[in-house]
Order: sequence, then C-alpha cells, then structure tokens
Amino acid sequence: MIDLNIVNEPLKRSIRRARERNIIIPTFKQMKNPDLIPGRIKKELAGIGLWSIDARNLFRITWKNEPVESGGGFGFVNYIEFPPSLTGVEARIIAPVGKWFPTGAHKVGATFACLVPRLVTGQFDPTTQKAVWPSTGNYCRGGAYDSSLLACESIAILPEEMSRERFEWLSKVAGQVIKTPGSESNVKEIFDKCWELKKTGEDLIIFNQFDEFGNYLWHYEITGHAMEEVLAKEMGPLDRYCGVVLTTGSAGTIGCGDYLKQIFPTSKIAASEALQCPTLLLNGYGAHRIEGIGDKHVPWIHNVKNTDMVMAIDDNAVVNLARLFNEPAGRSFLISKGVPADLVENLDLLGFSGIANLLSAIKFARYYELGRHDVVLSILTDSMELYESRLKEMHEEYGKYTDIHASAHFARYLQGVSTDNLIELRYIERRRIHNLKYYTWVEQQGKTYEEIIEQWYDPDYWTNIQKQVPEIDAFIEEFNRQVGLPE
Repeated sequence: MIDLNIVNEPLKRSIRRARERNIIIPTFKQMKNPDLIPGRIKKELAGIGLWSIDARNLFRITWKNEPVESGGGFGFVNYIEFPPSLTGVEARIIAPVGKWFPTGAHKVGATFACLVPRLVTGQFDPTTQKAVWPSTGNYCRGGAYDSSLLACESIAILPEEMSRERFEWLSKVAGQVIKTPGSESNVKEIFDKCWELKKTGEDLIIFNQFDEFGNYLWHYEITGHAMEEVLAKEMGPLDRYCGVVLTTGSAGTIGCGDYLKQIFPTSKIAASEALQCPTLLLNGYGAHRIEGIGDKHVPWIHNVKNTDMVMAIDDNAVVNLARLFNEPAGRSFLISKGVPADLVENLDLLGFSGIANLLSAIKFARYYELGRHDVVLSILTDSMELYESRLKEMHEEYGKYTDIHASAHFARYLQGVSTDNLIELRYIERRRIHNLKYYTWVEQQGKTYEEIIEQWYDPDYWTNIQKQVPEIDAFIEEFNRQVGLPE
C-alpha cells in the first residue's frame, strides 16, 4: 500500500512553502471531474498555456482538457476512434489522447500520484530534499514538471539514446538531467544510477515508476474512469466491451484494466511489448526503438495475475508507420484508401508508443475475430511532437517518402497485422511472468520474497491499494485547508 503516515515537521515546512508559492493541489475527484474545480481557478487557467510552469496547471492533470495549447477549459475525455479503413478490422478501436496533458503526455498524472501523497503527509520535504525521477522517457518529464509546479527540486534520469526533444525540454525544467548508457531497453542502468545517487549521501527521494504504486493508482482511478465514460458515450445497445490493450512500460497505465475488469468482468487485459525485447512473451532480451515502453524486467506494480494476454510488436512496424502517418505522401495515400481526411490530419496524435498500442489493439481484434459491435480500448500516451527529430533522422537515412513506401507500409504493417507473437495466458503462464519479478526486485532492488508471494496469493493486495483514493483526497484537502489560500 501507499504509505500515508504523517511526518509533522516536514509537513509544516511544505505547507509554509505552498502558501508562499501560491500552490493549491487538486484532488483525485477533481482530476476525474473538472466540474468540481473552483471557478476562480478556472478563470486563472484562461490565461495560462497548457505547458506553462504555473502551479495552476496542476488542475490540468486530467483527460478532459480542452484540446488547445493555451487558455483552454474542460470538456469530455479527448479520444479517437480508428475506422476499419485504417485498421483493417471491423472492431471499434477507441483510444483516449495523451497530447492534451501538460508536457504532452499522460505521465504527469502518474508522477503527481507518486509525489503528492508524500508531500501532503510530510514524507517529502521540498525545502531540503530532491525528487529523483528515473525513467525511459515521459515519466521523468512528468516528474520534473510536477516538481516545478510543486516547488520541489528534481533530478531526471533517462537513457542517452532517447529522442532529442526530451532532453531539450528537460534541460529547461529539471534541476539536473542525468543520461544513462544505452536506449529504451536499458532499464537496469537507470536503476544502477539510482543506487549510485543514494550512496552520495545527498538528501533525496527516488520515485521509481516501476515500483511506485501511485503510478498504478492514478491510472486505475483516473484513466479507468475516463475510459468508462468513453464507453458509456460510445457503446450502443448491441455493443460489447472486449478489453484494453496496452504496451506495458512501467505497467502503470495497464492498471486501468483492473478497474475496467471490475466493471466489465468478462473483459480482458492484454499487455504488449517490443518483439526485439520480448520479456513477458519469451523471457527475452535485446534493444528496440519504441520509446516509452521499457523492458528486460517485469515492473513491481504490474498485476500480472489479472493479465489475460501478452503479445509483441515489431519496432520496424512502429517506425515505418510513423512515416506513413506523418509524411505528406503517406497521408495522401491513406486518404486514397478511404481513411477519413479529418482522421488522417490528426494521426500526429500518435507517438511511437501510441502506434504500438494501435497495432496491439488490431492484433487483439484479429485474434478474437471481433466484429463491428465489439469495442477495444487503448491509449495514445503522447504525440509525434516528441519524435520530430526521429522523423528527420529517418528522412536523412532512407530518403524521400513516396507513394511506393506508403503502399508497402500500409499493406505490411496495418492490413498485414497477424496473430503471431501472441500468447493467451493460462494460470501457469501468468505465474511464470510474475516469478520474473524475483530476479529484478528481490535480488537487485531490495524487495522481499514475502511480498511477491503476497502479490500473487492475497486477494486484498491490489484492492487495498485501490481503496486508498478517498484517504489521499482527505490529506490533500486538509493540506489545502492549512495552506489557507482562497479557492
């Protein structure tokens, strides 16, 4: 469970700093339902950019921001439905859009739920401690951003081969940026750097996305409810919700599947990864180019027992579809194949992991032979705004993108999605994947064997975490009350 014990003296300092910096913290209730946000704060947001370093943007940690870059209000969940002309399957594939969060990715929510419970209980002292955000991409960006909004010093850690856009932005927001060796796949090197920092004696707290249950809880509660609202709006009387399909990464986002399965008990949860590093599928290893999904270990916060399927996506499909979706020749070709022009114009809302999620949802639909009344959910975690340098690199390496490239990529990587590299998990296969946690978390990261057993056998382990939202909200409300700023 998330530790909510109060530490009094640091809490007093946190309250004083929040008062000095004009910081009001939103509750989970307000992130789910922005109608509950005070009118005065909404008026202030009308003059603030979506990515601005302004404490009021804490209230934009929601799936319901108006899709504009500055001054927007709130509305319904931002989402896209992908038609059969693009996917090649009849199933309805629907995905909420992550671009319209501050930083352009939904990780600001996960990092909020890791940092804020410690802040409002006094377990983290922003006047003396630094927040360390180890990440394979968007998580450290979200952590650095939330830290800035909450007047906390931050250290961002990510692999040196991540996209240039991430480093350029972090250099302006994070207090310190540390590059670790390798690429997306080199998670252990990030963990090693965290242990190295601990040994320096510097006063810091490490918020590891792979074992922080705030990451899981935010997606269970906020993303899960947002998806439920999308289903309520979109599903007709003949429609059936079949499941959610997501690349795992830190396994935070897939926590929304636990919520949805409680509402729709026959639905499924499918976890996807890169074929070039198939950890869940084949206990594998390697390196890949799908930035944002992490690998070579099973995250501590992944509720493996509740996962029904694992699959792998070829990273060649992802990088080539990025060109198809964003190059002029690719977009023209898609329109010629009957893909609606308004959708084509918005395909830049899919970053690399979003494309991988779409392909995974198509694979899921093909495997279960889903039809026009079947609904599959996924998520567009970020947009191509964070990968423009990758497009430029591919253009320089492979040359101009033509109709011939577009035709080949459309046929091979979209219409040609197959059901290979996929396992529908039996009990023993779930247990195999769960057992992989031991090597990383017990032998390397200090977790206990007893807790691994508890995660698997204790029926209350995960539900007790899920029940902590009202208690966290009560701490936030009390913190705001003691800060004393008018809402």
